[in-house]
Amino acid sequence: MIKHAVFSFVAVGAVIGLLTGSAAMAGSTVSHGSSLHGDLKYPKGFKHFDYVNPDAAKGGTVRLSAIGGYDSLNPFILKGASAGSLGLMYDSLMSSSSDEPGSTYAHLAESVEVPDDFSWVIYTLDARARWHDGTPLTVEDVIFSFETIKAKGHPFYRAYFKSLAKAEKVGGRQVKFSFSGDLNRELPHITSQLPIISKAYYSKHEFEKTTLEPPLGSGPYRIKELDAGRSITYERVKDYWGKDLGVNKGQYNFDTIRIDYYRDSTVALEAFKSREYDFRQENTSKVWATGYQSKSLEKGLFKKQEVRNQNPTGMQGLVFNSRREIFSDAKVRRALAYAFDFEWTNKNLFYGQYTRTKSYFSNSDLASSGLPDAAELKYLEPLRGKIPEEIFTTEYTVPVNDKKGALRQNLRSAKKLLATAGWTIKSGKLTNGAGKVFEMEVLLVSPAFERIMQPMVKNLKRLGIEARLRIVDSAQYQNRLNDFDFDSIVFTFGQSLSPGNEQRNFWSSANANTKGSRNFIGINDPAVDELIDKIIAAPTREELVAVTRALDRVLLWGHYVVPQWHVQSYRLAFWDRFGRPDTAPKYGVGFYSWWIDGQKDDALNTAMGRKKK
Repeated sequence: MIKHAVFSFVAVGAVIGLLTGSAAMAGSTVSHGSSLHGDLKYPKGFKHFDYVNPDAAKGGTVRLSAIGGYDSLNPFILKGASAGSLGLMYDSLMSSSSDEPGSTYAHLAESVEVPDDFSWVIYTLDARARWHDGTPLTVEDVIFSFETIKAKGHPFYRAYFKSLAKAEKVGGRQVKFSFSGDLNRELPHITSQLPIISKAYYSKHEFEKTTLEPPLGSGPYRIKELDAGRSITYERVKDYWGKDLGVNKGQYNFDTIRIDYYRDSTVALEAFKSREYDFRQENTSKVWATGYQSKSLEKGLFKKQEVRNQNPTGMQGLVFNSRREIFSDAKVRRALAYAFDFEWTNKNLFYGQYTRTKSYFSNSDLASSGLPDAAELKYLEPLRGKIPEEIFTTEYTVPVNDKKGALRQNLRSAKKLLATAGWTIKSGKLTNGAGKVFEMEVLLVSPAFERIMQPMVKNLKRLGIEARLRIVDSAQYQNRLNDFDFDSIVFTFGQSLSPGNEQRNFWSSANANTKGSRNFIGINDPAVDELIDKIIAAPTREELVAVTRALDRVLLWGHYVVPQWHVQSYRLAFWDRFGRPDTAPKYGVGFYSWWIDGQKDDALNTAMGRKKK
């Protein structure tokens, strides 16, 4: 599911549950929402989500941070680096809940209608919906958004909306999406997350161009000011048409949100400790363990908190570009995994904070383990001969260095595998039969990863591999990813509890050579394609789990990545000026349900000898 229009590519699932509501016509159901996993939690007319404070105070300025810069305010196209948090400017037809997986509720649309065969969906727009200039948001805007983004938008959208065949007006406030291809129970949810852009605005502005002119939106915030590449400031729309909707009540409480850009994470951390901004989510274990020490922390002026989450952590790993000849052999890819010493890394660099990743769907019931059970074999047996035989006979494991001499043994195992693939040591260098020396580059965007990857580079050199690290800026990094111009990268394939259509973008043959897709590996495998199709068409949660585990096994035994690590908590640092709801969401941080607590803010400013911001 794409939350807040375009800006968080979160997967949706393959099972549409009961749409509670009254029947609109024979064979269809109309409701205020839909669920991928059964009945909706919130009834029609609900006032707010349980994880917000509906009476939260409005007002104040919050400052956030980002790394790098931006040169565009158009996040819907491949070209340019778009500014952060632009999703705050846009509404979608439905909005998701953060305390139940795979549920959406009325937003721009006041109701949704779905037939029993899932061949189409009809949305009835809320008559109150308005753009920031006060003009009505219409069915024509929805149709224009669909046609424009599908035809001219980022390749992600073109792939994601591929099965959306047509959008048409069927009533004064009704838009109908018709679907093509095989049954895809996910498509109603996909359409509900379509970002809605203004037809009138883009009639006067070229959609495919980057721009620094603030676009017209309909969401809770608009752009107030910007310093190109350095900062962007949003202001709350006081007369926002949707402020009292159940999906919005108690959220978007800050009057002003300013995002400052820093050249790297080290500078950004020091800026936080000097209270140049208010909140950060930490992703580096060493920084979390040692980097926040200060008198302000000792005095309790800012807080460090670990918040356990229930989100699948996905797969973070060293990703091989299998389009490169040196990485085209699974035996080679498997061999290189022996050069990564997680146990040493976790102990000496991560302060023991991480868990080794062994699945593309870690921290969820979708992760495979042991040998496949009967439910999984239903999907795997028809593929026998097309997928690695080890899937049926051997539990997938990762190399372990848990005792003295284990690393040497692991490197010996790597050399044996490389030899079977035709690579042997000649004059101290790993060389194939054609005399080609094995050389590889690990492309990085974060300097923090240099110290983490350096030990693996050292181990690769012990195998005779000419390995090197290369750190580039965020713009160059993104361009090289878009063009698949790399040997290997460190990347995280994020997942949700409801995998579905987005799996095509990650692993499908159709996206193997589509620039801008997230099939960075270059997987081009009919067996993987077949399993993806079955995930999308899974009629029940039980079958969704089984086929997802089957896909997990095929990906793991493809040895496309060297699995790294994950953490099962959010690590949050924030200055003590916020009020927070009593109940936290299960599947997110919920930062935009926080608010500025006046008393805390005054006390903090007094303690720091500052005037109120």
